[in-house]
Amino acid sequence: MAAHVLKQHQFNSLAKIRGWKYSLLGCFDNGMDNGTASLNLPEYALKAEFWINEINADDAYNDTGIWNFVATDQVRFIKKDSNDVVDLVEIPIIPFSEVMRDVDLFVGVASVGNDPSWQDNGGIPAYRDYWQTYSFGDLSELAKTRKGILENLLPRLKISKIAEIKDKFLVVKGKIRTYKIHIGSTNILMEPNDEYLCIVPDRSQKNYTENLFLPFEGDNGLSVVLSKAFLLMDDDKISDTTITSQINRK
Repeated sequence: MAAHVLKQHQFNSLAKIRGWKYSLLGCFDNGMDNGTASLNLPEYALKAEFWINEINADDAYNDTGIWNFVATDQVRFIKKDSNDVVDLVEIPIIPFSEVMRDVDLFVGVASVGNDPSWQDNGGIPAYRDYWQTYSFGDLSELAKTRKGILENLLPRLKISKIAEIKDKFLVVKGKIRTYKIHIGSTNILMEPNDEYLCIVPDRSQKNYTENLFLPFEGDNGLSVVLSKAFLLMDDDKISDTTITSQINRK
Protein backbone atom coordinates (compact mmCIF):
# COMPACT_ATOMS: atom_id res chain seq x y z
CA MET A 1 0.00 0.00 0.00
CA ALA A 2 3.05 2.28 -0.15
CA ALA A 3 4.10 4.58 -3.01
CA HIS A 4 0.59 5.34 -4.22
CA VAL A 5 -0.65 8.81 -5.19
CA LEU A 6 -4.00 9.72 -3.64
CA LYS A 7 -6.37 12.64 -3.99
CA GLN A 8 -6.03 14.06 -0.50
CA HIS A 9 -9.58 15.35 0.00
CA GLN A 10 -11.10 12.09 -1.19
CA PHE A 11 -8.75 10.14 1.07
CA ASN A 12 -9.64 12.38 4.01
CA SER A 13 -13.38 11.79 3.48
CA LEU A 14 -12.93 8.02 3.30
CA ALA A 15 -10.72 8.01 6.40
CA LYS A 16 -13.32 9.91 8.42
CA ILE A 17 -16.10 7.57 7.29
CA ARG A 18 -14.08 4.56 8.42
CA GLY A 19 -13.33 6.12 11.82
CA TRP A 20 -9.71 7.12 11.18
CA LYS A 21 -8.24 10.37 12.50
CA TYR A 22 -6.47 12.47 9.89
CA SER A 23 -5.61 16.14 9.38
CA LEU A 24 -5.28 17.58 5.90
CA LEU A 25 -1.74 18.56 4.92
CA GLY A 26 -1.20 22.06 3.59
CA CYS A 27 1.59 24.24 2.29
CA PHE A 28 1.27 26.38 5.45
CA ASP A 29 2.51 23.61 7.79
CA ASN A 30 5.91 25.17 8.44
CA GLY A 31 7.68 22.71 6.21
CA MET A 32 6.00 19.59 7.58
CA ASP A 33 6.05 17.12 4.73
CA ASN A 34 4.24 14.15 6.21
CA GLY A 35 1.27 13.19 8.29
CA THR A 36 -0.40 10.15 9.77
CA ALA A 37 -3.88 8.69 9.58
CA SER A 38 -4.54 6.71 12.74
CA LEU A 39 -7.18 4.29 13.98
CA ASN A 40 -7.60 3.37 17.64
CA LEU A 41 -8.12 -0.31 18.39
CA PRO A 42 -9.01 -0.21 22.12
CA GLU A 43 -10.07 -3.86 22.30
CA TYR A 44 -6.50 -4.84 21.44
CA ALA A 45 -4.69 -1.94 23.16
CA LEU A 46 -3.31 -0.98 19.74
CA LYS A 47 -3.32 1.92 17.33
CA ALA A 48 -2.89 1.55 13.56
CA GLU A 49 -1.02 4.21 11.61
CA PHE A 50 -0.99 4.85 7.87
CA TRP A 51 1.81 7.26 7.03
CA ILE A 52 1.13 9.93 4.43
CA ASN A 53 3.51 12.34 2.66
CA GLU A 54 2.53 15.55 0.94
CA ILE A 55 3.25 15.93 -2.76
CA ASN A 56 4.84 19.35 -3.03
CA ALA A 57 4.74 20.61 -6.59
CA ASP A 58 4.01 23.87 -8.38
CA ASP A 59 0.28 24.71 -8.22
CA ALA A 60 -0.43 21.34 -6.52
CA TYR A 61 -2.59 22.96 -3.82
CA ASN A 62 -6.04 24.49 -3.76
CA ASP A 63 -7.16 28.04 -2.94
CA THR A 64 -6.97 27.38 0.80
CA GLY A 65 -3.42 26.06 0.63
CA ILE A 66 -4.27 22.36 1.03
CA TRP A 67 -2.20 19.95 -1.05
CA ASN A 68 -4.31 18.25 -3.72
CA PHE A 69 -2.33 15.02 -3.65
CA VAL A 70 -0.50 12.90 -1.09
CA ALA A 71 1.76 9.86 -1.36
CA THR A 72 1.28 6.78 0.80
CA ASP A 73 3.93 5.21 2.99
CA GLN A 74 4.06 2.44 5.61
CA VAL A 75 1.29 0.89 7.69
CA ARG A 76 2.26 0.01 11.23
CA PHE A 77 0.74 -0.91 14.59
CA ILE A 78 1.61 0.80 17.89
CA LYS A 79 1.06 -0.29 21.49
CA LYS A 80 -1.24 2.23 23.13
CA ASP A 81 0.47 2.14 26.52
CA SER A 82 4.09 2.44 25.37
CA ASN A 83 3.97 3.68 21.75
CA ASP A 84 6.25 0.80 20.79
CA VAL A 85 5.97 -0.56 17.26
CA VAL A 86 4.55 -4.09 17.15
CA ASP A 87 5.80 -6.66 14.65
CA LEU A 88 3.09 -7.59 12.16
CA VAL A 89 3.36 -11.28 13.04
CA GLU A 90 2.17 -10.38 16.54
CA ILE A 91 -0.98 -8.55 15.40
CA PRO A 92 -4.20 -10.56 15.86
CA ILE A 93 -5.83 -11.60 12.61
CA ILE A 94 -9.06 -9.62 13.01
CA PRO A 95 -7.62 -6.12 13.60
CA PHE A 96 -4.91 -6.71 11.00
CA SER A 97 -7.41 -7.74 8.31
CA GLU A 98 -9.80 -4.89 9.14
CA VAL A 99 -7.06 -2.27 9.03
CA MET A 100 -5.67 -3.58 5.76
CA ARG A 101 -9.17 -3.67 4.30
CA ASP A 102 -9.54 0.02 5.13
CA VAL A 103 -6.15 0.86 3.64
CA ASP A 104 -7.01 -1.09 0.51
CA LEU A 105 -10.23 0.93 0.28
CA PHE A 106 -8.34 4.22 0.62
CA VAL A 107 -5.89 3.32 -2.16
CA GLY A 108 -8.46 1.60 -4.36
CA VAL A 109 -10.86 4.56 -4.34
CA ALA A 110 -8.70 7.66 -3.88
CA SER A 111 -5.75 6.72 -6.13
CA VAL A 112 -5.26 9.00 -9.12
CA GLY A 113 -4.87 5.76 -11.06
CA ASN A 114 -8.66 5.67 -11.12
CA ASP A 115 -8.84 9.09 -12.80
CA PRO A 116 -8.67 8.79 -16.60
CA SER A 117 -7.92 12.51 -16.91
CA TRP A 118 -4.71 12.22 -14.84
CA GLN A 119 -2.70 11.06 -17.84
CA ASP A 120 -4.37 13.46 -20.25
CA ASN A 121 -3.84 16.59 -18.16
CA GLY A 122 -0.25 15.73 -17.37
CA GLY A 123 -0.80 15.07 -13.68
CA ILE A 124 2.39 15.96 -11.82
CA PRO A 125 5.51 15.49 -13.98
CA ALA A 126 7.44 13.63 -11.28
CA TYR A 127 4.64 11.06 -11.08
CA ARG A 128 3.75 10.84 -14.76
CA ASP A 129 4.43 7.09 -14.90
CA TYR A 130 2.35 6.25 -11.83
CA TRP A 131 -1.01 6.22 -13.65
CA GLN A 132 0.17 3.69 -16.23
CA THR A 133 1.86 1.51 -13.62
CA TYR A 134 -1.18 1.53 -11.32
CA SER A 135 -3.65 1.01 -14.14
CA PHE A 136 -1.99 -1.84 -16.00
CA GLY A 137 1.13 -2.88 -14.07
CA ASP A 138 1.89 -5.94 -11.94
CA LEU A 139 -0.75 -7.07 -9.49
CA SER A 140 -0.42 -6.18 -5.83
CA GLU A 141 -0.69 -8.94 -3.22
CA LEU A 142 -4.34 -8.05 -2.66
CA ALA A 143 -5.01 -8.12 -6.39
CA LYS A 144 -3.34 -11.54 -6.60
CA THR A 145 -5.83 -12.75 -3.99
CA ARG A 146 -8.64 -11.27 -6.08
CA LYS A 147 -7.30 -13.12 -9.11
CA GLY A 148 -7.39 -16.40 -7.21
CA ILE A 149 -11.01 -15.82 -6.25
CA LEU A 150 -11.89 -15.00 -9.86
CA GLU A 151 -10.24 -18.19 -11.05
CA ASN A 152 -12.57 -20.18 -8.77
CA LEU A 153 -15.66 -18.11 -9.54
CA LEU A 154 -15.40 -17.78 -13.31
CA PRO A 155 -16.43 -21.35 -14.28
CA ARG A 156 -19.71 -20.85 -12.41
CA LEU A 157 -20.62 -17.49 -13.93
CA LYS A 158 -22.70 -16.55 -16.96
CA ILE A 159 -19.65 -15.00 -18.58
CA SER A 160 -17.57 -18.19 -18.36
CA LYS A 161 -17.93 -19.03 -22.06
CA ILE A 162 -16.74 -15.67 -23.30
CA ALA A 163 -14.27 -14.70 -20.57
CA GLU A 164 -10.90 -15.99 -19.38
CA ILE A 165 -8.12 -14.87 -17.09
CA LYS A 166 -4.85 -14.02 -18.82
CA ASP A 167 -2.00 -12.86 -16.62
CA LYS A 168 -3.17 -9.58 -15.02
CA PHE A 169 -6.46 -9.31 -16.90
CA LEU A 170 -9.95 -10.71 -17.09
CA VAL A 171 -10.44 -10.86 -20.86
CA VAL A 172 -14.03 -10.57 -22.09
CA LYS A 173 -15.10 -11.16 -25.70
CA GLY A 174 -17.99 -8.84 -26.51
CA LYS A 175 -20.02 -8.72 -29.69
CA ILE A 176 -18.11 -5.72 -31.01
CA ARG A 177 -14.68 -5.82 -29.36
CA THR A 178 -12.58 -7.77 -26.87
CA TYR A 179 -11.83 -6.16 -23.51
CA LYS A 180 -9.00 -6.62 -21.01
CA ILE A 181 -10.09 -5.67 -17.49
CA HIS A 182 -7.11 -5.21 -15.17
CA ILE A 183 -7.77 -7.30 -12.08
CA GLY A 184 -6.02 -4.79 -9.82
CA SER A 185 -7.13 -1.33 -10.95
CA THR A 186 -10.31 -2.50 -12.81
CA ASN A 187 -9.28 -0.24 -15.72
CA ILE A 188 -9.95 -1.49 -19.25
CA LEU A 189 -8.03 -1.86 -22.50
CA MET A 190 -9.73 -2.69 -25.81
CA GLU A 191 -8.20 -5.03 -28.35
CA PRO A 192 -6.68 -5.08 -30.90
CA ASN A 193 -4.67 -1.92 -30.13
CA ASP A 194 -4.97 -1.75 -26.30
CA GLU A 195 -6.99 1.45 -26.47
CA TYR A 196 -8.11 2.71 -23.06
CA LEU A 197 -11.85 2.47 -22.35
CA CYS A 198 -13.20 4.88 -19.76
CA ILE A 199 -16.29 3.70 -17.89
CA VAL A 200 -17.44 5.92 -15.04
CA PRO A 201 -19.58 3.99 -12.51
CA ASP A 202 -23.22 5.07 -12.38
CA ARG A 203 -24.97 4.13 -9.14
CA SER A 204 -28.33 4.35 -10.88
CA GLN A 205 -27.48 1.56 -13.30
CA LYS A 206 -28.14 -2.12 -12.75
CA ASN A 207 -25.97 -3.80 -10.14
CA TYR A 208 -24.81 -6.94 -11.93
CA THR A 209 -23.44 -8.54 -8.76
CA GLU A 210 -26.15 -7.75 -6.20
CA ASN A 211 -27.49 -11.34 -6.30
CA LEU A 212 -24.08 -12.95 -6.75
CA PHE A 213 -22.45 -14.59 -3.75
CA LEU A 214 -18.89 -13.38 -3.29
CA PRO A 215 -16.44 -15.29 -1.05
CA PHE A 216 -15.90 -12.35 1.29
CA GLU A 217 -17.24 -8.85 1.81
CA GLY A 218 -15.35 -5.61 1.48
CA ASP A 219 -13.58 -6.06 -1.87
CA ASN A 220 -15.31 -3.43 -3.96
CA GLY A 221 -12.78 -3.98 -6.73
CA LEU A 222 -13.94 -7.56 -7.26
CA SER A 223 -17.51 -6.35 -7.70
CA VAL A 224 -16.37 -3.65 -10.15
CA VAL A 225 -14.38 -6.15 -12.26
CA LEU A 226 -17.40 -8.47 -12.49
CA SER A 227 -19.85 -5.63 -13.17
CA LYS A 228 -17.72 -4.38 -16.05
CA ALA A 229 -17.39 -7.91 -17.42
CA PHE A 230 -21.15 -8.49 -17.39
CA LEU A 231 -21.72 -5.10 -19.02
CA LEU A 232 -19.15 -5.62 -21.79
CA MET A 233 -20.20 -9.14 -22.73
CA ASP A 234 -23.26 -7.50 -24.31
CA ASP A 235 -21.48 -4.45 -25.65
CA ASP A 236 -23.90 -4.31 -28.58
CA LYS A 237 -26.71 -3.50 -26.13
CA ILE A 238 -24.97 -0.61 -24.36
CA SER A 239 -26.88 2.64 -24.88
CA ASP A 240 -24.63 5.05 -23.00
CA THR A 241 -23.10 7.20 -25.75
CA THR A 242 -20.01 8.03 -23.66
CA ILE A 243 -19.18 4.31 -23.81
CA THR A 244 -20.38 3.44 -27.31
CA SER A 245 -18.48 6.36 -28.86
CA GLN A 246 -15.25 4.81 -27.52
CA ILE A 247 -16.12 1.23 -28.48
CA ASN A 248 -17.07 2.17 -32.03
CA ARG A 249 -14.12 4.46 -32.57
CA LYS A 250 -11.83 3.19 -35.33
